[in-house]
Amino acid sequence: MFLSPMRCATSLMLLNTKSLGLFASLLLIVSVFVAQAQNPSQKRPTSSKADSIQGKRAFTSTCAQCHGLDGKGSERGPNIAERPSVQRLSDLQIFHVIENGVPGTGMPAFHSLQDAQIRALVAYLRTLQGKNKTAALPGNPEQGKTIFFGKAACSECHMVAGEGGFIASDLSDYAQSHTIEQIRNAIVDPANDDKQVRLVTATLRDGAKFEGRVRDEDNFSIQLQTLDGTFHFLSRSEIDKIEPGLHSLMPSDYGSRLDPRELNDLVSYLLNVARDSGSPTPAKVDEWEQ
Repeated sequence: MFLSPMRCATSLMLLNTKSLGLFASLLLIVSVFVAQAQNPSQKRPTSSKADSIQGKRAFTSTCAQCHGLDGKGSERGPNIAERPSVQRLSDLQIFHVIENGVPGTGMPAFHSLQDAQIRALVAYLRTLQGKNKTAALPGNPEQGKTIFFGKAACSECHMVAGEGGFIASDLSDYAQSHTIEQIRNAIVDPANDDKQVRLVTATLRDGAKFEGRVRDEDNFSIQLQTLDGTFHFLSRSEIDKIEPGLHSLMPSDYGSRLDPRELNDLVSYLLNVARDSGSPTPAKVDEWEQ
């Protein structure tokens, strides 16, 4: 069947009109997406608030009976909000602990929870731990880095992000489990911390002396690391006496050596390093129950 020229022209006009309408609709859709991309405030809100509510609800019904509503423990379960060994676990490790439990302990497996519920639960636990709260830096972290590796000489003993000394603890993630005040107090008043490193002096029967940190010991020997990094394996049979140091390795005069601004800068550097740390310190999942 052949169409008349008039009907053909009319059909083409209708087709062009529909095509133009479709093209205009596509342009409108694209322009909306472009506008949203250029103006983030116009984007659809995320579901973080809903996830937080879901996580809190799951924690209350699943975990609080043993670990308390605030995660700080009870007679039935340990403190998982403040305990550093739990805070150091990665999100994936905590996910597996919740999903599979910890054999041989009181931590059961929760196979009935869906993955989304466990992720929300982990996020809520991080909130209880304070890790989702971004504390304002009290000072300048760049200046703090200069102080750490310079004036304060912290790097002679401590390592941060792979740089520095090794005789004292690695401070790369120290600020993840300590508040601003706790960090500042540890710097200016180390005498109140019974975990501070103290050196010992080992005197041998031939008169030789070694001062350093005890890294390992048993009934027959002592492994001593001196400040230059050298390890000395000393037999107890050759040791005349071992004298513990009266003072911690940590200097006690930072309160006078550093002014308040410099202290704030140093604290800010440690906070900044901890935030940028992408790989938590490895920890065993059974520390959940220790």
